[in-house]
Amino acid sequence: MTAAPYALRIEELRRRSRRPALAPAPPGAVSLAMGEPDFPTPPTVVQAAVTALREGHTHYADQKGLGELRAALAARLPARPDRTWEADDVLVTHGATAALAAVVLATIGPGDRVVVPEPAYSLYADLVVLAGGTVDFVPLAPDLHWDLDALAAALPGAAMVIFSNPSNPTGIVHREEELEALGKLLDGSDTLVVSDEAYHRLVHPGHEAASALGIESLRDRTVYVQTFSKTYAMTGWRVGYLTGPREVVDAAAQVHRTWNGSVNTAAQHAALAALALPDGVVDAMVEQYRRRRELVVARLSGVPGLHLVPPEGAFYGFLRYDTGVPSEVVARELAEREVIVRAGAEYGPSGEGHLRISFAASEDDLWVGLERIVRYFGDARP
Repeated sequence: MTAAPYALRIEELRRRSRRPALAPAPPGAVSLAMGEPDFPTPPTVVQAAVTALREGHTHYADQKGLGELRAALAARLPARPDRTWEADDVLVTHGATAALAAVVLATIGPGDRVVVPEPAYSLYADLVVLAGGTVDFVPLAPDLHWDLDALAAALPGAAMVIFSNPSNPTGIVHREEELEALGKLLDGSDTLVVSDEAYHRLVHPGHEAASALGIESLRDRTVYVQTFSKTYAMTGWRVGYLTGPREVVDAAAQVHRTWNGSVNTAAQHAALAALALPDGVVDAMVEQYRRRRELVVARLSGVPGLHLVPPEGAFYGFLRYDTGVPSEVVARELAEREVIVRAGAEYGPSGEGHLRISFAASEDDLWVGLERIVRYFGDARP
């Protein structure tokens, strides 16, 4: 029996994708796998949703998002001398996941080549495959920042380049000069830049995040993707958004309303309340991540056979090991020892030989999980 046409793209995705279907950690195990804050959503945000429901905000919202939410988001975008941001420049989406899907499916088709500096968030490549495009993986430099020479060779003729900053899975913060260099490499091209900046508030001491929207040579070609999930501990609320060139925003909105429909109305009221939170609420969470980051760096430093570039942002450590065992095997064996991590191979070819550790977990779980990881690699050495 011949496969139905709709199944062909899905079969290709199943063949190429390395993303696991994650489930809660089993009893007795600790999970250092999830990119999910372990903090509760701030109470005033929860209350805003409750109030919205009680006031009858239980119907469909504008398919681009609540006008007042989009206006509030537009007001927070970097000022530009040649453009005043308006509500219609913003599309509210079902998390950053739907924002990324909308822009890729709106702009990429069969034969289009998309450059992905990797190791990179595995969703990017999966979306390109789903759209029928071709993924062109470009390895990073040894310090996990961009290899600009490799990018210069790969970018000509590319329809899109997509990355996260701060980076999932590496924890790297791409500096302003790196972004400016990318802009120079793209000068004179039509290549679209998709900058996933979900972790923009989670930057560790000594580093500073720069938005692609603030880089003159990138701003006219950049689609900026954002979410409430990480900054405000709102992963389950599923509210994200994007902005960029108006024609791209409009095309993404067409995809999003066809594929997803409007975002939960009460959740959008909660997002409005999150924007009104005092900085101290977010800063307190960021300080906890910094403490956990120090714990991870301290425990893994000096362990024979393990190598960690200290995370600069986000809440991930990308741990290199030298046993030569495939990362998916290592992740499976660690799960048998009751610590759940992500295999580096999920994030691209050069992610092999690495594990991604999330420190968006409690300090108690971190201590237990790190001890189990160190013990495992100690047992694995001759």
